[in-house]
Formats: sequence, structure tokens, C-alpha cells
Amino acid sequence: MAFVAPGDPLQLADAVRAAFTRAYGVEATVVARAPGRVNLIGEHTDYNRGLVLPVALPHGTYAAVAGRTDGGVRIGSMEEADPWIGSVDAMGPGAVDGWAAYVAGVLWAMREAGFDLPGVDVMVHGTVPLGAGLSSSAALECSVALAVCGLLGVEPDAGVRHRLASACIRAETEVAGAPTGGMDQTVSLFAAEGSALLIDFDAEPGAGSTRDVALGLDAAGLALLVTDTRVSHALVDGGYAARRADCEAAAEALGLASLREASLSQVDTLEDERIRRRARHIVTEIDRVRDTVAALERGDWTVIGRAFRESHMSMRDDFEISCPELDLAVATAVEAGAVGARMTGGGFGGSSIALVPVDRLDAAVRAIDAAFVAAGHGAPQHLRAEPSAAAAVLARP
Repeated sequence: MAFVAPGDPLQLADAVRAAFTRAYGVEATVVARAPGRVNLIGEHTDYNRGLVLPVALPHGTYAAVAGRTDGGVRIGSMEEADPWIGSVDAMGPGAVDGWAAYVAGVLWAMREAGFDLPGVDVMVHGTVPLGAGLSSSAALECSVALAVCGLLGVEPDAGVRHRLASACIRAETEVAGAPTGGMDQTVSLFAAEGSALLIDFDAEPGAGSTRDVALGLDAAGLALLVTDTRVSHALVDGGYAARRADCEAAAEALGLASLREASLSQVDTLEDERIRRRARHIVTEIDRVRDTVAALERGDWTVIGRAFRESHMSMRDDFEISCPELDLAVATAVEAGAVGARMTGGGFGGSSIALVPVDRLDAAVRAIDAAFVAAGHGAPQHLRAEPSAAAAVLARP
């Protein structure tokens, strides 16, 4: 069965290094890699100061960089013909459009955070499927941020990684214009192989805000199957921002700083029916993250499967961010033997995630593919999500 391959990290690092030399005529001095992510559970809870439980993917983005002394910046990609060319003094909000805004935004935000960056050439390449809700943007941001740290000789300890996560979040929200909540950048920089990362957005970064949660997939005979529906997914088209605005309106109506503080009984008092449903999803989803963590720690996959099912229903009905393709992928995976399945990511397209017995994995993929053909949908693609390690520098001087 064909899955989207993550690629060999060393070969990919060599490839982006070679592309750097072809494009700029000099050699890169640092290469870094950062992973994409798939979220086990906890959708749209990060910007509500809630809990999330993502895992890092083996699929990642690779960034090769070299310093400049003239304040110039060139941002290239192996997937693009021409680089963006500018300067370190013109990379802030409103200055850069398109995919290059994610890179330029990181450079701008790092300078804003006190990193002394005189100029830089960048070349990137990735294996995270684009538009699939698997955080290709955060993988791009974090790979560049970590490569720049290597260029500056800054050791990426936990404190530095928290600073980088904040810079990458600023890049995405203030420069690229996607109002995300910080989960993606945090897991890309702090994940541990074989584990999910529990992130508490009500805690100060570094003050117990993250904790590794072992998954035990091999012992349970399970695999994480990600199905990319190939339905266009973008966080800058308004739907994501509208859900965030609804959540903020709910918290304001309840007189709370965030929906993390809300109870279901409080949510039931909200007069606006749409706002009430949005808030109900957030409050129940935070509880489902807690339930899933507790169930993982005792190996109770039945509870986890139920949490996945209820999470998908909540996103479909209360938060209204699913679509027919996601609903079909989830239902078909369960029919094919998955312990549980749900849509994952920001919604409006993107991917589903399913916990599938290893011996049923190929059958589940075939069933989903056949269901998509029967429904007249375009062909999906599939990834096997093996929980992977955080971003790292692969080569430096």
C-alpha cells in the first residue's frame, strides 16, 4: 500500500543544500529540519487557552541558510522557480505576500525578539503535504528559525525554543495573516519520538506548559492513519478567524478571560444559538483531551475511540468545520475496523486521523479509497503517522 513517504532526512538535507548552492552560488552553512504535526485531539482549543494533544510527523521541512553582511535576504524553495528578494529591514507585516511571508515573518519576528540577524539566504524543501491540515506552515517556520539559530551560534535549549515558538507564532499571525493559536509551532519544536505532546495554553511557556504522553501504539498493535482528503485547506480564508471570533464573543458574554474557564452549565446560558454551539465544542473538547490522556496512561483504547467519535461529531455539528469528504473518511475508517477516527486540524478540508489495527491498515486504506470513488470525490492520499522527534539542526559549520 502506497503512503506519502517522509523521505530520508540525510538525503533531503543534502538535496536542499545542493539546491541552495545552485540558486545562490555559495554553500549553505547550516541545515535544519522541523516536523509537521497531526493532532490527536483538542481542536481549536489552543487559542481558547485550553489543552491539545498533537504528535510530530516523520514528514518535515528542511531549511538551508547562509549569512550575509549586507542586510539582504533571499528566500527560495525547491518547489518555486524564483526566490523572493528583499532586506531584513522590509519583512514585517504587509511587506511580503504568499508562501515567502512565513519565512520572512520568522526572520522579522526573530529580530524583534532580539536575535542579531544582519542578513540571510534561505532555501527550503519539504515533504509535509500542503493544505492538508498537517501544519506545513509551522514546519517551514520552525525549520528556518532553528537554522538561523545555528547560523548565529545560539544553542537551542528549552528557553530558546520557547522564544522561537513565540517568534514563529508572530510570523504566522502578524505577517502571514493566519490567526492560529500556537499548537503547531510548539509541537514542532518540543515533540519527543514515540509520544504525543500535551500542551496547556493556560500555563506560562516553560512552566509546566508541556508534557510528553507515551502512546504505546506498537504494544497495542495500532497505527495512526492520516487521510488527506485533498480538499483545499487554508487558514487565511476567513472560516478559522470567524470561529475564533465566535469563541471570543462567547467568553466575553460570559464575563470570562477565555473559554478555558467556562463550564457547560455556563455555556447553556448563552442566548445566541451559534455562539452557544461554538462554546460547547470548546468546553467539551478540552474535557476530551483530559479523558484521552488519562486513557492513554492506562491503555484504554475504548475510551479513546469514544473520545475521537464525540470530537468529530462536535466539530461537524457544533463547530461546523467538517465537510463531506472528512465525514466519509472518518465513517469508512471506523467501518473498516478503526478503534476511532476524527477529522484533525483547523477544518474546512484537510485530513482525518484514525487509530487502526496494524493488520487492518491496508484494508482501511482500500475501503476509504473505494468510498471516495463511489461518492464521486477526488482520490485522497494517506500517511502513516509515526510519532517523531522535534526540530533539530542536521548540519552546521
